[in-house]
Amino acid sequence: MKLARPLVGIALLFAVSVGLFGLQRGGRRQFDYGTDPLVPSEFYFSRLRYNTGYASGASFGYRSARNTWSQDWPRADDDCLVVLRRLTRIDSPSPLNVVDIDDDRMYDFPWIYAVGVNTWAFTDEEAKRLREYLARGGFLMVDHFHGEDDWAHFMAGMSMVLPDAIVEDIPDNDPIYSVLYSIQEKFQIPGEVYVNTGRTYEKDGYTPRWRAIRDSHGRILVAICANMHLGDAWEWANTGEYPEKFSGLAFRVVLNYITYSMTH
Repeated sequence: MKLARPLVGIALLFAVSVGLFGLQRGGRRQFDYGTDPLVPSEFYFSRLRYNTGYASGASFGYRSARNTWSQDWPRADDDCLVVLRRLTRIDSPSPLNVVDIDDDRMYDFPWIYAVGVNTWAFTDEEAKRLREYLARGGFLMVDHFHGEDDWAHFMAGMSMVLPDAIVEDIPDNDPIYSVLYSIQEKFQIPGEVYVNTGRTYEKDGYTPRWRAIRDSHGRILVAICANMHLGDAWEWANTGEYPEKFSGLAFRVVLNYITYSMTH
């Protein structure tokens, strides 16, 4: 099995900030989805496909395409990949990628994105494999879960993967907020619920939580976006109804997280 250790010293170049919002002005650009995700590529936008263990209405079978792991896929991921290709020098010609924990190819991908993680569930073997992925240098970004109950379910799964994990708020001066863009202001990034209601929160998730789990050397293994929905912000960036300030921050954050994962 290959190591997922990030590449070091990748040269990056991002465009002027106005280019970040080209999706809103110029419409949405589509990329083809190939049958083989292993097109030679420096970066693979990888979505975690997990088994569902919680939440009514989310139990449609073993890794079903209707399960919560696939929410907003492929559009949100595709829109994010469009921005990555436009604003960085990271070579990412590969189509979108779906990762299964029991597939050894998981170790080829240094960055994985997971949503609705309040519903995920692991067998002991799956938890062990995801733990090994992180220990080898992998980076996991989790998004789109809200409130105390969702947090408890997320942590039930996370504690199987990393039993001794300490969750902390990411300080504003952490390198992950300056590795590409200098992010000095963060606020709650809402889902599409904002378009119809004006609310930035869901359930009882009133306060945005920018959190992380680190290894013994201080490297972030798991970046946690709780009480937020960055995926919707990417997906809705090309519409006039969704405010640019939310999508702009969501894109800057994820590009920083991707860059961090490939350089730390």
